[in-house]
Amino acid sequence: MDLDPTLRPDPEHGWTRDLVTLDRALVCPPTESAMVQPAGVLRSDRSYVAHGATWRGWRPITTAPDPATVATSKLSGKWLYGGLLWVHFGHFLAESTSRLWVLDQFDDLDGILFFPKRPRVGETVAQYQRDFLDLLGTDLPVNVITEPTEVEHLVVPGQGFGLGNLSGGTPEYRAYFHRNFGKAIEPDGEERLYLSRSALGPKRGGIVGEEYVEGNLINAGYDIFHPQQHSMAEQVARYKAAKKVLGPDGSALHLFALVGRPEQDVGMILRRTSSVYKNIEKQLTEFCKKPPVIIDAIESDWVLENTKKPDRQSVGSLDYALLAKILLETGFVDSIEGWNAMPWRQRNRAIRNLSKIRNIPYIEIPRVRAT
Repeated sequence: MDLDPTLRPDPEHGWTRDLVTLDRALVCPPTESAMVQPAGVLRSDRSYVAHGATWRGWRPITTAPDPATVATSKLSGKWLYGGLLWVHFGHFLAESTSRLWVLDQFDDLDGILFFPKRPRVGETVAQYQRDFLDLLGTDLPVNVITEPTEVEHLVVPGQGFGLGNLSGGTPEYRAYFHRNFGKAIEPDGEERLYLSRSALGPKRGGIVGEEYVEGNLINAGYDIFHPQQHSMAEQVARYKAAKKVLGPDGSALHLFALVGRPEQDVGMILRRTSSVYKNIEKQLTEFCKKPPVIIDAIESDWVLENTKKPDRQSVGSLDYALLAKILLETGFVDSIEGWNAMPWRQRNRAIRNLSKIRNIPYIEIPRVRAT
């Protein structure tokens, strides 16, 4: 096993499955808001602990802090290093939980230590983050540090989960979550579940006229579920109860994967022309031991004029006949008789309304499919 933490993480081998313990470590939060930030852990001799870096795909998004950094605070006791604390729900699940897989290996921890991804944003623990930890069965305090802090004893686990090649998790990470996450929650809900984004608002991206997808699925026996309107425990109960789950690619499926089982059928409806969904696809495949059905019925992407490409804020216009055909062929619906498509006039009206709300025009990028 190669334990060199400067190498790209491998979920099956190496430092991602290992941990280090340190005395008098200096934990340095970021001082600037950027995708890649100097932040992390220094040893007592102020050498860099690369084991504590957060990687995304092929590169670390936290880099070595200045070794001349001076501690302005001290923390006694033994703490688990959690790394970056994201406010964004999906990134919290994928990147802020990545070191929690050792929690049941210690009975003498005083708490979990994070620093905010964005300085002056997320410097306190959100309720959903506390709820998530409760569902793991831990009541350990969480300390979000905002200044360089010398920690008496620090446990630094490898990054067991993430985005890119870590999106399937390490065996230890998966095993820990299978043992612990939501184990006291009983299944409760309908057998057919659609995880909607329609109530999230225009800045979160989604499907143009998602209410038409919902209307058709209601007729097919689906319960329309808006995860953000329910407690995390309620979400887990619904996810455990469902036998068929559909939803656009997004954060809800990250959470579902933590409790999903191979006997459940999951269909991910793509909402943008992008490879981002592959992170969720890999997570679902590895955690649930069964790949999801990828449903690509995108007719065109509507993107903000100032970005000119599909991203987290773009919206996808669907080919409803193709969507219906795929759902029927893959067994997610029993019939497509009476299936309704969104009229193009209403689609255009919806796009104009989005442009008015955002005060930025949307432009269309038609999808070209191979014939």
